[in-house]
Amino acid sequence: MIGSLRSMAVTVGLAVALTGCGLVGDRGGSGDAAPATSTRDRGTASSGPGEARTDEPLPWGPTVAELEQARALVSGWTPEQLAGQVIVGRYHSTDPQVAAEMVSDLHLAGVSVTSGNVLDADQVRATTRAVTEAHAASGRTFPPVIGVDEEGGSVAHLRGIASTFPAFRAAGDVIDEDRATSGRQGRALVRKAYRASGLELRSFGFTWVFAPVADVTIGTADPTIGSRSPSSDPRTAGIASAAAVRGYNASGIVSTTKHYPGHGSATADSHLELPTLDTPLAELTARDLLPFKTSIRAGAPSVMMSHLEVTALEAGLPATLAPRVYAHLRDEMGFGGVAITDSLGMGAVAELELPAVRALEAGADLLLMPVDTRRTHAHVVEAIKEGRLSRERVEDAASRVVALQQWQQRTAGEVEVPIDATEQAQAAASELEAAAW
Repeated sequence: MIGSLRSMAVTVGLAVALTGCGLVGDRGGSGDAAPATSTRDRGTASSGPGEARTDEPLPWGPTVAELEQARALVSGWTPEQLAGQVIVGRYHSTDPQVAAEMVSDLHLAGVSVTSGNVLDADQVRATTRAVTEAHAASGRTFPPVIGVDEEGGSVAHLRGIASTFPAFRAAGDVIDEDRATSGRQGRALVRKAYRASGLELRSFGFTWVFAPVADVTIGTADPTIGSRSPSSDPRTAGIASAAAVRGYNASGIVSTTKHYPGHGSATADSHLELPTLDTPLAELTARDLLPFKTSIRAGAPSVMMSHLEVTALEAGLPATLAPRVYAHLRDEMGFGGVAITDSLGMGAVAELELPAVRALEAGADLLLMPVDTRRTHAHVVEAIKEGRLSRERVEDAASRVVALQQWQQRTAGEVEVPIDATEQAQAAASELEAAAW
């Protein structure tokens, strides 16, 4: 896998709270789909006849030029800057300056805001503003990653502040109605709802949302995902997640399709332990992987890796640390965007040795919420300096993140946030919930 990623990087030319997965308290093939693109097409900058123009958008958002610019930018960075740009930090405070100082001190890509960091709407805006200012003060002209788990239903870290969305199962129910009537109104409603949600999150200063969930649940034996999944039917789940991706893209926020290669079949909770999935590859492809394929074709900019041991892809390692799983995402699923880990503070990986360094080695581009952000930054810096992590690998990761944030900045600049964003989002959420019942 490492060889495959390096080859891809050359071809591209640039190329504890339980919140990364959605809960609080951890330790430390549809009509919507666009045509698939080959691995070679995902990020190649070229000048030959018939080849991609530099202003041509890549399937996951940024243009070829933005990816080239990002690669050139990070090539001149120190190990400290590179290490920071691949970490989304965890912090334990409601003081906006605590988050801002961490971003400034460690050159972080940004932070994840959880319910434990939230007091009220004004304080949330003060936090996102302080982080944005600290990020800009470092000379970075693109926005920081300011993310939040705001799926709806049981996973809503802005509860009482942002609009109340139903669990993502509602989106699946609406899509089921579409499929039963051969209609398309349901998917339009899902796109509308998550566009409104994205605009509302932007009104609070967020640039990322850790949603949608593309997992296909197996029902009551699934202790972690449940109604967070759109459906137990892979095609319904694929259409729903793709529609949500399109809605988020249209709002100018970065979405995160999760939890690859599919957590809905796991019968153990990765917040507490490492689940093992022994599903044969053919079954995995037909069920769990289908919604990810559909979402990637719909333009998913980021995919979150799960803390699951998937024996059909790579036995003995969680997907977040498994080179063959990242290779499968890139080479078989055709994904060229940002691969982000689930929270590195979760029980499945929190006690492992150097999980952040190992995730980057395996192919991760962004490390979400390590148990100790400062210590993790030091570990990544040391690994770069000592050669355990090749500079090429980390530059490849950082350049994807920078390019995606350039896309977010450009797209957000083209889509104005309405003054009544919260009211519009609540109306869209209520419409979605009503249509699902």
